[in-house]
Amino acid sequence: MENEQIIVDSSFSAVINAPIEKINIPEWCFSLPENEYQACSPAHVAAGVTTSPEGKRMSINVEVLGGSPMVQHYIETLSEPAHLILESVSDVFTPTGRVNILVHWELSVEKVDDHTCKFTNRVISRPTEGFLKALEKQGIPFDLFKTQRQPVSIYHNQSETPLFAKSIERHALRS
Repeated sequence: MENEQIIVDSSFSAVINAPIEKINIPEWCFSLPENEYQACSPAHVAAGVTTSPEGKRMSINVEVLGGSPMVQHYIETLSEPAHLILESVSDVFTPTGRVNILVHWELSVEKVDDHTCKFTNRVISRPTEGFLKALEKQGIPFDLFKTQRQPVSIYHNQSETPLFAKSIERHALRS
């Protein structure tokens, strides 16, 4: 089912002024208050936590990117204090209807020194077969969609990364 075509693959880093031993990205992610999630980007609308049918933790995020509301259903696939990988079949609400994209969200930290870490926020999105069929039905070539979508998604990731880093830093220093 997974399509190897990539819509966007973007990665940005920021400094966290906290020792790596105090950082726990999954704990931060699954306890992030909605108002703090919203403060990390003007595109962020809502956030919550639930569990998948398999009992795994899920982060539900709602954001509006490029005028299209998205509901992301992030399921935890790798969970370590310094590394979290989440996978989502995300709903995108377009003027012509609801479609899905696959989103891989990876958050990690690396120790720089005893008081500093490098935080990396990577997002990879891929089309589903249904998404590709919806583009085809509208006469939109995938490469054109990709070219138009990339600047919005890349800018979003670039601008939220330092704010996520500060939020993780605050969480680490509270613990």
